[in-house]
Parts: sequence; structure tokens; C-alpha cells
Amino acid sequence: MPSSVSDSVSGRVVIVGGGLAGIAAATALAEADLQVTLLESRPQLGGRATSYIDKASGETIDNCQHVSMGCCTNLRDLCERLQVADAFQTESELYFIAPNGECCSFSADPLPAPFHLTRAFLKLSYLSLREKVLFASAVRALAQARPEKLLGSNFADWLRTHRQTDRLIQNVWEVVLVSALSESLDRIDAAYARKVFVDGFLSHADSWKVEIPRIDLDELYSQRTRAALAAKGVDVRVQTRATGLTYEDERVAQVSLHNGDPLIADDVILAVPQHQLSALLPSSPKLDSLRQQVSQLETAPITSVHLWYDRPLTALPHAVLVGRLSQWMFNRGQRTLNGESAHYYQVVISASRQLREWSQEDAIAAVAAELRAVWPSHRVPKLLHSRMITERRAVFSVTPGIDALRPVQQTGIENLQIAGDYTQTGWPATMEGAVISGYLAAENVPRRLGRPLQIVRPGLPFAGLSRWCLGLK
Repeated sequence: MPSSVSDSVSGRVVIVGGGLAGIAAATALAEADLQVTLLESRPQLGGRATSYIDKASGETIDNCQHVSMGCCTNLRDLCERLQVADAFQTESELYFIAPNGECCSFSADPLPAPFHLTRAFLKLSYLSLREKVLFASAVRALAQARPEKLLGSNFADWLRTHRQTDRLIQNVWEVVLVSALSESLDRIDAAYARKVFVDGFLSHADSWKVEIPRIDLDELYSQRTRAALAAKGVDVRVQTRATGLTYEDERVAQVSLHNGDPLIADDVILAVPQHQLSALLPSSPKLDSLRQQVSQLETAPITSVHLWYDRPLTALPHAVLVGRLSQWMFNRGQRTLNGESAHYYQVVISASRQLREWSQEDAIAAVAAELRAVWPSHRVPKLLHSRMITERRAVFSVTPGIDALRPVQQTGIENLQIAGDYTQTGWPATMEGAVISGYLAAENVPRRLGRPLQIVRPGLPFAGLSRWCLGLK
């Protein structure tokens, strides 16, 4: 990447929104020697990847456990640029808790993809041999299908066409895809189901490895990332809300702030959630189709249940809970709670629409009961404190035909870009998708003046055997 484009761009870029998309765009453009101002309405950066102070305990808790995978090359690139890559730990072994309570470890063999996980899959004791054969056949068919042929198809229908049983759907397909895409299978575009399995498990021997932040999201984004951005020369302004854009002479001229002050801008990137976008867009027929697209995007909720016990439930660092309300458990270690030692666990429930009809007390009780059943003890751990957080619009839904609604980063106004995981990235609603969107928006700033930059990183290369056996391209 060229070290500077300041000779071709006036250089004043205002980015509205301090989530991962905005952070990615700010990082890339600051490294290109542009004058970048990053606005965030809340007190901290990170967007949906944020932390809260639990008033009852004084504990800092993440709104939800965020995880990445080895296939997320752009998120890793951003972390390296910001020198926060050490904040993530790589898990090379996963733990699946079968419906009967048995713990099944899942790790790769030193074999090339797509055979690196074969033995781990065959060892899953809660699947019969027939189910394993049916699943393997369907995965092969899914991988060999052309993505463009799958676009618009309902994945639940695809599974029925490929002879997947109800038990197999519940114990394998839902376990992977509901967590990855935060949607029920009947609301998932088959092309995105394919992407999860191909990019996440079949294409490269390292793509499946889970990467988990080892520090609170507040420390990761509000402290370390903000400091790294400042060191790159980014003017980071938190608790600064943009209220609109001034449109003059076919371009955006300035950003209006809540205190009445204007910010003059040569380029603007709106990196806000899709439901906040229309309120900031200037009035112009050039943006009518964008407004129409964004208004049709649907969203899905994610719930996290935080539990503090007086003694450990399990020593496992995490667990995938098969066939249960609770989907993932993350062991957050020993903490101090109101001056006493406590053991902190976080449970994640994606696509948690069923909890709308539940009280918080009932939902927490159901999750706690599942954990006690999975890890029984003659001395039942005492629940000291609990908290439930639901992000009602946590992600955009990858419903069948979603790509027709996802806008590109370049708007109809030359110097106005948008960024966010809901834009066209080729990825579902993930941290990787958010970073790619920010990079793509950043690429458009110098490109429009004839000085292109290559910022987006390629994905992991497909292994030779994956290409040969599955026809991956």
C-alpha cells in the first residue's frame, strides 16, 4: 500500500460511527496520511462489541462474547495494524456437550484440508454412522454447489431436499449455523450457509480455529484501540453525535454535530447501523434507492446470560451445548464480585426470538438449570449474581435473497461512502464483514481521484486437496 495519497486528496475525512467498520476505515486512511476525524456518539468505541458496567456488582461485562475464526483475515490485519492482535487467544480444541451430557472434544489432525477435521467429526458420539454419512454427503453437495446458484434459496428447504433428518438438523446444522449467522435455518440464504462451511471448515486447515478476546471489550476497543488510533493521528471524538450532512453542489460539504458545530469534510463515511443511516442521509434523489434497500433489511437478536457462582461449574474454557436453549458457554474465569471471589460464565443464545415471551428471571433460571444438568456436582454451586443482555438488533438477517438488498459502500454522491457489515462484503454479519466494509469504503476515497489503494486482504487460500476434492475455486 502506498504510504501517502495526500498529494491527490484534500485530506479531510470524517467518519461517523466508531464500531469496527469505522475503526477499520479510520485506520486505513490515517495510514495513508489523510486527516481523519472519527465520531462516536457513545462514550466508548467498538459499536456492538462493547462492555457495560453492571450497576449491581460494579463488574465490567461484555454485552456479548465476540469470537473470530482463522478465516477472518481482515479482522486479523486490522488488529495487527492497531497492535492489539495479542488480545486474542486461539482455541485449537473445541468442546461439544452432547444431548446426553457427554463431552466430545473436537480438534484437527495434521492433515491438509478438507481432511483435517475428519477424525474429529467421526468421533462425535451423539451421531450415528448413518447420520454421519448423510451429513458428509450433504456437506459435499453444499461445497460443490456454485454460490450464485444457491443465492435466494431457503436453506431449510435445501436440507430437506438433501435428506437431512430432524435430529441431524438440530444436532449439527443448527449448532453451527444458528451460532454463526444468528438466524433460524428457515430464514437463511443457502449461499451464506455454504460460506460458513466452506470458508470456516473446508478450505484451509487453520480456518476453523476460534479466536476469543482474552480481555474485556472495553479494554480492547475503548482503551487500546483508541490509543492506537490516536497514535496514528486520528482525531477520535467520543460522545459526539452527528445529526446530519450538508449537501451542496452535488457533494457533501460538512457534518453537523449535536452541539451545533459543523465539521468541514472532503469525504464522509457513514459507518452507523443500518437503522440509523436514513436519519443522517441528506435529501437527494441520488440516495432514494439506498434508503429503499436499507429499509427492507431485517435484523435478529442475540442474548447473553452472565452468571457468577461461588465455586467453579467446570474447568472447560468454553463449550458448545448441543440441542439446548444455551448454545455457547464461555468460562470467563475467577473474578471479584462485591469483594468476594466468584466464578464468571457467559452463555450466548443467538437468534433468541423465543425469549421475547420470557421474563428475565425465567430465562436466567432455564440457562442456570441447563448448566447444572451438564455439570452436576454433589455441592451445588451457589448463583451469586446474574445479568441478561439482549441486543434486539444485533445483526442483519441473511434471509433468502438478501444480496439484492445489501448496498455497496459507494453511494450516489461521489464523496459519501457507507460502511457496516450489512453492506456488500460477501460476508454475513460478522466482525470480519464489518472490517471489510470499512476497508472497502476507505478504498473508495482515493480511488475516486484516480489514486487507488488496495486495502482489503484476501482470504486464506484454498488447499489443493479442497480444490480437487470439492471443486472449490
